[in-house]
Amino acid sequence: MSSIRTFALATASALFLSAAAFANPDVGGAPMYETKNIVQNAVNSRDHTTLVAAVKAAGLVDTLQGPGPFTVFAPVNAAFAKLPAGTVDTLLKPENKAMLTAVLTYHVVPGKLSVEELKRQAEANGGKASLTTVQGEKLSVMPMGRKLSIIDAKGHRSSITIGNVFQSNGVIHVVDTVLLPN
Repeated sequence: MSSIRTFALATASALFLSAAAFANPDVGGAPMYETKNIVQNAVNSRDHTTLVAAVKAAGLVDTLQGPGPFTVFAPVNAAFAKLPAGTVDTLLKPENKAMLTAVLTYHVVPGKLSVEELKRQAEANGGKASLTTVQGEKLSVMPMGRKLSIIDAKGHRSSITIGNVFQSNGVIHVVDTVLLPN
């Protein structure tokens, strides 16, 4: 009887540890839930307050709460801080909504592309995958050591710092640099 109990406890422990290994990471000090959509999770991340403000100013909240699926390369606040002084304030002005929308939708790709899928696509294409964004222009994805780099139309590189943050309507990959379309 004790061997059955030991087996049951070991099995339950293994299942718990397996589930924990596949749980979404915390982002910006907040848990990310697969049952919530992209916006519902992003608003809780203290590292994405600039992104959330920009999404609201561009009127993209309803879109990113929609069914998707979307792959979002989500720049952290520090990524926006790397832009030239005054850029974020200028983009957030109502008269620049179209430009802000173009920048934000350049960070979104249709579909739910995991880090593993992005790596597979890159490997299948000689080490570099090309993605068409919702904005309409291309991004490139390249493995760089243990990380994935996202290269924008201007040749700037952004690295995925936290990948595979799964949402009910897609996946977020946290990035360290704002991507800019042409």
